[in-house]
Amino acid sequence: MEIKSVGVVGAGQMGNGIAHVMAVAGYDVVLNDLNADALERAMAVIDKNLDRQVSRNIISADDKAASLARISSTQELTELGQCDLIVEAATEREEIKTKIFETLVPHLKPNTILTSNTSSISITRLASRTDRPEKFMGFHFMNPVPVMQLVELIRGIATDQETYQACLKVVEDLGKTAASAEDFPAFIVNRILMPMINEAVYTLYEGVGNVSSIDQAMKLGANHPMGPLELADFIGLDTCLAIMNVLHDGLGDTKYRPCPLLSKYVEAGWLGRKTSRGFYDYRGDAPVPTR
Repeated sequence: MEIKSVGVVGAGQMGNGIAHVMAVAGYDVVLNDLNADALERAMAVIDKNLDRQVSRNIISADDKAASLARISSTQELTELGQCDLIVEAATEREEIKTKIFETLVPHLKPNTILTSNTSSISITRLASRTDRPEKFMGFHFMNPVPVMQLVELIRGIATDQETYQACLKVVEDLGKTAASAEDFPAFIVNRILMPMINEAVYTLYEGVGNVSSIDQAMKLGANHPMGPLELADFIGLDTCLAIMNVLHDGLGDTKYRPCPLLSKYVEAGWLGRKTSRGFYDYRGDAPVPTR
């Protein structure tokens, strides 16, 4: 099962990063988004990030030009149907992901592998809404994709070994490391990371510490490169809340109950860096804690 072409659904932060690393690794990439402006922004971000890699001697200027030449973009989802591998990187809402796969299915080649970059949603359940559950996997990249070395590979109950091996080879071609995870809510990374972030929000909610002291404590006391509240802003508070809800609903344990303060920030539209306000306010020259 040789993979030469990759379709990426969604041109946001994760999608443009996935398109970037796939193109650098030599795959032909078709990047899809419904929004033409999103596609234009994504190509500009990819260009900028490739420039950064050239300046750091990670790739050459010729590599950059060749990588950009391998990426095409389209607003028509069905045009991805002839790709060997499709990576869905749309928003973390199951109904949207399901609709994407249902739309794609009639246009796929028989051997096309379908994958989702979901950080928490059941791979088995997503796969069941397609005509090829045996050729469906979780392909979870870390953010920012060009920098982070890990990819979680998640097998659904029906995923066959040939599909797993094909995806594992792609990860190796990207120069990244695969961690194999079973299909349980939030898999490995977010099963551990999100409850820590949620507990940091509870620590803030209960007045144990303020934003600065909590983040400073974990950076200097636990040697974390980024404090948990700063990291939540980077990930997106809506994404954090969605994953905590998946954990809470899927495992039925009260220890995964989302903190009410996290829900309140999301209700306010303070989602972190992408909206310029979250646990920090990013509208000035330097981030300022909001609590």
